[in-house]
Amino acid sequence: MTRLIIFILSLATTTRVIAQSKNFITTDIDNFWAAYDKISSTNDSIQQYVYLKELYFDKATAGLKSLLQVRNYSDKEFIGAINSYPKFWTSIRKNTLTVKEHYSEIESSIENLRTVYPSLKPSTIYFAIGAFRTGGTTQDDRVMIACELSFADKSVFIDELPAWLQPFYRLYDPINDITLLCTHEYVHTQQKAVVNNLLCNSLREGVAEFVSCLVTDKPSNTPSFEFASKNEELVRKKFIDDVFIPSRMYNWIWGENKNELKERDLGYYIGYRICENYYNKAKNKQQAINDLIELDYSNEKSVETIIDRSGFFNKTIKQLNKSYDKSRPKITNIEQFKNGSVHISPNLKRITLHFSTEMNKNRRGFDYGPLGGNNVLLVKKAIGFSEDGKSFTFEVELKPNTRYQSLVTNNFVSINGVPLKPFLIDIRTTK
Repeated sequence: MTRLIIFILSLATTTRVIAQSKNFITTDIDNFWAAYDKISSTNDSIQQYVYLKELYFDKATAGLKSLLQVRNYSDKEFIGAINSYPKFWTSIRKNTLTVKEHYSEIESSIENLRTVYPSLKPSTIYFAIGAFRTGGTTQDDRVMIACELSFADKSVFIDELPAWLQPFYRLYDPINDITLLCTHEYVHTQQKAVVNNLLCNSLREGVAEFVSCLVTDKPSNTPSFEFASKNEELVRKKFIDDVFIPSRMYNWIWGENKNELKERDLGYYIGYRICENYYNKAKNKQQAINDLIELDYSNEKSVETIIDRSGFFNKTIKQLNKSYDKSRPKITNIEQFKNGSVHISPNLKRITLHFSTEMNKNRRGFDYGPLGGNNVLLVKKAIGFSEDGKSFTFEVELKPNTRYQSLVTNNFVSINGVPLKPFLIDIRTTK
């Protein structure tokens, strides 16, 4: 963080009255504990569900309703969690009742956010209890903070929790970074909808993380940042390898990383560093913040401009895309004919596609061509891949004097998971 921006933020919060009070709503926390006490008082499972519904769900604020919807929570999940982790709930309860003690710091950080981004729209922050699917999320102008995760500290008893969940509590000390979390999610309420791919998702999260760290003067608490900063060149190279391959997105964001790096949420770091570079290179810092927060993810040119000007990848997105395109498996030829031929015998029964590399034998896909269903080349029967995985044969049934099309889709992938460059079969049979 630059000393200048920190000085400006400090000056703004100490010399002027906060322009607009933030909305904080904690009603759902009180309702949860009322429901919890009644649920814990009985072994009658039917009555437990009644208590959950009447005392928690039926009294839900708009924030809790959004949390339940966004994370698709079920009453079964809540009852299961309440009954399975009694020591956990006892240990975290006192923390969840301290929410109001954090209001001043959170409000100060949101006002800092308004200072660097004067167009900030108001949002309401709701504090509730979820069932371990998120620490914080958003819907429209609502920030939802789930306190069973976000208000934990080292005193919380986690031995009852499933093994996959325990590392969160060991790696994070989230209650000490609640201001950072709230500000991060607040930034999300200002952003446009994201295009669901690795690059855009990483950039959108990176914007929220960079801006929230800037205005709170706190470093990111994402554990992957330490690993990534020490191995940045390796992380950057691997991200470039994966960025255009849809099946690899969750290695980098919101999931368990199954590549050789073994670190989850490295996409946050990539996005953060892109934003940091863009901001640091910008002459007009105010405009840079506007550019980042207001980025239209559906506009490829705008996304490319932010990334390319950051210089983080050392190549432009177009150059990276071109290199990726060259690396994709391709159909090298069709055994029985030359594609585009208008002299195909209607007696042809089999078609064999040859690929540039070994393919995954469990993946394949065909679709209509531009002429639609009336001209589709139907796969009558799939014979399958050759032993070496470099060709695929299927049976067809053709009519005379007919034009046929079939798009061989990127559901065909190489053994390394790289999608095929789609290929349009386009032929016409003779009379």
